[in-house]
Amino acid sequence: MQVFTTSDGARIAYRDSGRGTPVVLLHGLMAHAGFFDGQAALAEDFRIIAIDLRGHGESVAGDGDMPGVERMAADVAELAGALDLEGAIGVGWSLGATILWHVLAGAAGQRFAGAVVVDMTARVRNDDEWDLGLSPEACEARSIAMRDDFESFALTAGQAIFAQPVAPEHRKLADWASLQFARNDAEAIAETWASLVRQDMRALLDRIQHPTLIVHGGRSELYGEDTASHLVAALPHARAVRFENSGHAPHLEEPELFNATLKDFADRLSLARANRNSNS
Repeated sequence: MQVFTTSDGARIAYRDSGRGTPVVLLHGLMAHAGFFDGQAALAEDFRIIAIDLRGHGESVAGDGDMPGVERMAADVAELAGALDLEGAIGVGWSLGATILWHVLAGAAGQRFAGAVVVDMTARVRNDDEWDLGLSPEACEARSIAMRDDFESFALTAGQAIFAQPVAPEHRKLADWASLQFARNDAEAIAETWASLVRQDMRALLDRIQHPTLIVHGGRSELYGEDTASHLVAALPHARAVRFENSGHAPHLEEPELFNATLKDFADRLSLARANRNSNS
């Protein structure tokens, strides 16, 4: 993997392969760039940039900040600038989607032409006026589990991202995911989780003008179709696609369909851009 040093001295690992339209892959909590190995075939048509977010995989904070959402978004924005990306498509899965929204709403957003959001909500923690995330009790239970027995929490979470019960053809992959989750530093993950739970992206979404594809798992135990519908309504240029046989990780569970869906989305972006240029 290649390494990029951020403005605060953190070392961010990433994979950069293929040529064409850049596709920036941002993983979920406790995952890493390897969770997008199923998208490696896309390097035949795209430039694939898969990042280990701060505090995950081979990325290390060094003397920099602990891994909060805003700092992670700054890392991605800085890397996009260093790579001089233009017309990129951002793909954010779960935590990665929240990070992507921050990037798109900032100055680095001009480097992106579109976005793919994978099974995420605008706000993780529910309250009296919001019920498209997780209950306060569930959020607190996760925080306690991370603190008291991180390994058990991580092993269970790795299984839970798949449609339940885990299909036999996904058993090996689910076991791998669990072991990868458990390799993380408990303190770093707890800090990231606390930062994620504090996020409320609702006011930010209507500022994001990028065409967006909302991918949601039909068997996700975290977020349902109503969550995807909210994002379609909240984002100015969004549509949704449902992966019937997936849980929280459609790109892992149905990689060929996911890749074909992303290619179709990219083709639509290119066609729309060509139409705008011909009419200008």
